[in-house]
Amino acid sequence: MQLKWLEWAKQIQAISQAGFAYSKDIYDLERFEMLRDLSVEIMNQYTEVESDKIKTLFASETGYATPKVDVRGVIFEQDKILLVREKLDGDWALPGGWADIGLSPKEVVVKEVKEEAGLEVQPVRLLGVLDKKFHDHPPAASHVYKMFILCEVTGGEAQAGLETLQVGYFGEDELPPLSAERVTLKQIQWLFQTRNSAHDVWLD
Repeated sequence: MQLKWLEWAKQIQAISQAGFAYSKDIYDLERFEMLRDLSVEIMNQYTEVESDKIKTLFASETGYATPKVDVRGVIFEQDKILLVREKLDGDWALPGGWADIGLSPKEVVVKEVKEEAGLEVQPVRLLGVLDKKFHDHPPAASHVYKMFILCEVTGGEAQAGLETLQVGYFGEDELPPLSAERVTLKQIQWLFQTRNSAHDVWLD
């Protein structure tokens, strides 16, 4: 569930960022600077993160503000799904990460699965595109779209990478603790239910 103050801070930041990108009037630029400072102040008030760090991570982008894109690979072996254990929090998630400039979603998922799980894969089809705010993820400073892409293994060997500790296949009734920042139980359950359907694409 999204926090109202977080939504307001993100919207104010997006307005100020677009204003900086398109406005030429010096007085308007001053107002957009005030809006950006206000968004940083809101984040600082509720998170207790230092303002300088917030400006670097949250309020330093330029151009028109758009959502970030998180791409996840979905791989099944019989009735089990592949998960990787994340170094950052010690919990489990689908292999994947932020979309890279210059790469298509298919290229991103191939790269991420290889880096995090050691496997070579062939993307098969898109299973869903979700807005993170509608799901049970922890609050985040960025507005994020999540893409789930079904893949088939074509080579490689299942092994941990630089950002992962373990790789494993799990049945729906034996799932390990999930990294809620990256994937939710409801999403994994949906993937189990629709993995063999060629028509169900989750959009929200």
